[in-house]
Amino acid sequence: MNTQPLSTSLRFTSRLLSRKCLIRPSHILRAIASQAPEHQAKYADKLRQKAEEAGLSVSELVKKAEAEKAERRKAEADKLKAAAAKFKNEKLTESPSHSSQGEKAPSVLTGERKDATPFRALSSILSLPRLLSTPHTPEQISALWTAYHASRSGGTGRGFVCATIPLKMYKTMENSGRAYPSFVVPVPRVQQHEQEEDRKGVVGADESDPALQKPKSDDNQNVAHEFYYLQWDFHDAPPIPTPSEDLFAKPVQTPEGGNPPTATILFTPLQEYKMRGSFATPYLVLTLYADLSATHGLVLLRGEITPSTGAGNGTADRYMLTQEDSQLLTMALQKFYLWNEDPKQDNDLSGKTLLRTFHERPQEFKWEDLIKFSNLTI
Repeated sequence: MNTQPLSTSLRFTSRLLSRKCLIRPSHILRAIASQAPEHQAKYADKLRQKAEEAGLSVSELVKKAEAEKAERRKAEADKLKAAAAKFKNEKLTESPSHSSQGEKAPSVLTGERKDATPFRALSSILSLPRLLSTPHTPEQISALWTAYHASRSGGTGRGFVCATIPLKMYKTMENSGRAYPSFVVPVPRVQQHEQEEDRKGVVGADESDPALQKPKSDDNQNVAHEFYYLQWDFHDAPPIPTPSEDLFAKPVQTPEGGNPPTATILFTPLQEYKMRGSFATPYLVLTLYADLSATHGLVLLRGEITPSTGAGNGTADRYMLTQEDSQLLTMALQKFYLWNEDPKQDNDLSGKTLLRTFHERPQEFKWEDLIKFSNLTI
C-alpha cells in the first residue's frame, strides 16, 4: 500500500497540471497561424469596400476614422469636466448647511450689508429694527451706546472708546476731513531727565527732531511727544434702517434726506508709518457710523484699539495703546477737524490754522506750534 502523504500527492498533481496547461498542442498553433491571414484579408476587403463607398482611399479613411475617434474622446472629456464642475459648485452651495452643531448659518433677514466694507456693520452690534420698533430719544441711544461698550472686555471696557456726535458737528468734521484727509497728532510722554540724556547720547540722533523738543517742568520731569499719523477714509452712505426686517419694506422717508457716508479714521505711529507705509499697523481705528443720522440726528463713534500680539491675556498691556492715549487721539478729531465757522476766532494757534498750514503751506508749518497747541488743549 502506498504510504505517501496526501498533501505531497496533491502538490505533485497540481504542478503537473499547471505544466500541462502551459503547453499548447502543435495542431492548435498551426490552426491559429492559418486563420490569421484569412482574418486580415477579410478586414482589408471590408476596409477597401468602405473606402470606395466614401470616395476615399484606405489611408484617408483610416485618418478620418482616427479623427472622429479623437473628437468623440474630446467630447466625452468635456462632458466629464462639466459634470465635475457642476458637482463642485453644488457642494460649495450646500456647505453652509453642513456646519458643525452649535454654529448657526446667518439669517438672510439680518439687514446686514453684504458689501466688503473694512469695518464691522452697525447692525451686527445693535439690533436696529428692535431699536426703531419703539421710540428712543437721542439721549437714550447715546446711553445705550456707552453702556454697551462699558460692558466689553469683562465689564472693564478696555480696548474700546465710544462717543456720540450730533449730525451738524459730524458734517463739519466730514467737510474738514475730505479737504484735509491726513494730519499728525502728538501724544505727550512724561520722561525723567536721565532718559533725555540717554537719548541725546545716541549716535546719529537729530536734535532738531520735534520728538526731542521737550519743555521742562518744575517737578524734575520733561515731556516728550510721540507722533501719530491720522488718516481719514469715507465709505458708502448706509441705508436708513427700518423697524421691520422685511427685505421688501418701503424705505423710510425723512425730511433730512438720506444718511451721510460712514467714515473711518486710522491712527498709526508716525515712525512705523515712515518705515512701512500703507502696510503699517494702525494702533487705533475709529469708525463713525451714520446709520441713525437721518432718523435721530446722531452719529455713533466706535474706537477699537489694536491688541498686542506679544502680551499675555489679562495683563495691563494687552493693547498697543492705553485707554488714556486712545481718548487723547479721539479728542484730536475735535481739536483739528471741528472748526468754528466764525472767522474772527481764527488765530495763528488754532487747530484749523495748523491743519491748513500743514497741507497748504507745509514750509511754514512749525512742530513747536503744534506741540504748544496740543499742550494748551489737553
